[in-house]
Amino acid sequence: MTSRRSRLVAITRPVSPAFAECELTHLTREPIDVGLARRQHAAYEALLAELGCEVDHLPEEPALPDSVFVEDAAVVVDELAVVTRPGAESRRGETASVAAALARHRSLARIEAPATLDGGDVLRLGKRIYVGLSSRTNQAGVEQLAAALAPFGYEVEAVPLDRCLHLKSAVTAVGEGAVVINPQWIDTAAFARYEQIEVDEREPFAANVLRVAAGGGGGDTVVLPAAFPRTAERLAARGLRVRTVEVSEVAQAGGGVTCCSILLRAAGDEAGPGA
Repeated sequence: MTSRRSRLVAITRPVSPAFAECELTHLTREPIDVGLARRQHAAYEALLAELGCEVDHLPEEPALPDSVFVEDAAVVVDELAVVTRPGAESRRGETASVAAALARHRSLARIEAPATLDGGDVLRLGKRIYVGLSSRTNQAGVEQLAAALAPFGYEVEAVPLDRCLHLKSAVTAVGEGAVVINPQWIDTAAFARYEQIEVDEREPFAANVLRVAAGGGGGDTVVLPAAFPRTAERLAARGLRVRTVEVSEVAQAGGGVTCCSILLRAAGDEAGPGA
């Protein structure tokens, strides 16, 4: 009999043909090979499927350059999906199709104006939710998210952020009690209660990793870009199962491995991943 825990859904969306026109905040614009980006994204989806995810491919959004970054459109916990209001106005059209996909699995709540909230600023570690106060997420967004999640016992904590785009550019979960972190981009004291694995200083963008909870038996897998082998070695040395994937074109657009999917347990299944 198949464990219900194995039903891990990954919501993704194809790379837009307008991808090279993406929003950029902390990076200098460089040429993006859209064809290569699409091939790399397909390999990313294939890896998620190999790791046990049921990949839910949303329709392409040709007029929305950043639409591959589905993570920013919603925050999903076991009990609820919160549809965001992205900080970049050009991205607000991305949320409708993501909300429709999530409605098959969760009840929905929504962030309303004047609040802004990007999913990339939200890090869940068990029942504690950290939210980066960034150029894309404001205090009102933090407060509305906290109000939506409070009935389910979640504690929400704001983390000041100004040295990178999103909170998950600087810190992500590799387990319920451990994070990978770039101490140059964020105050590590905010995460003092967790084991901290620091990125190699030559790989500042390596703190964005994707924790994929295994179906059935076995531990989780940590996915990170192939461009960061030194940090991958550090994670493997801690006993973590590590897989790498090429995402060079996504990186040119300011994205990482968490940005391109929303992972959630199908309705009625056990608690989802902590990432």
